[in-house]
Amino acid sequence: MFDLTSSKLLILAVVALIVVGPKDLPALLRTLGRYMGMIRRQANEFRAQFDDAMRETELADLKKEVEDLGRDTQATLHDATRSVETQLGDVTREVNDSLADVEKAAAQQPALLGSSATEAVPSGLSPLETLESTPQPVAPPAAQPRVIAEAGAERTGA
Repeated sequence: MFDLTSSKLLILAVVALIVVGPKDLPALLRTLGRYMGMIRRQANEFRAQFDDAMRETELADLKKEVEDLGRDTQATLHDATRSVETQLGDVTREVNDSLADVEKAAAQQPALLGSSATEAVPSGLSPLETLESTPQPVAPPAAQPRVIAEAGAERTGA
């Protein structure tokens, strides 16, 4: 802004010394220093306020981006949920159709086998009931542990 070189500063110092005088020059420089400090503080305050405004603007933009990202994520999740529900419905339908086909085949099987299938099942019991009514092997009882009190009584001779 100002093109001050060392030669120009020297000329300013000589003029100030002549105009103000050597006696009042230190007071003038002290006053000039105070004003320069005030100007710097004002400039720093302005810069800080400007930086705060810029940060608030950046935060608002960042908040908007995060909200957009949240909305996009929620929409994607909703679409995925719908897709999974649709596929689950299709699989359920296919399983139900397969079960219906198996039940039809099971209902037709005794008719296909004729009387030999009904002779294997005694007196109107279903094959499942026949399996449940057959005796199951029983495991031998576990060995009984010795009672500690009896062992103690043997030692004492009682």
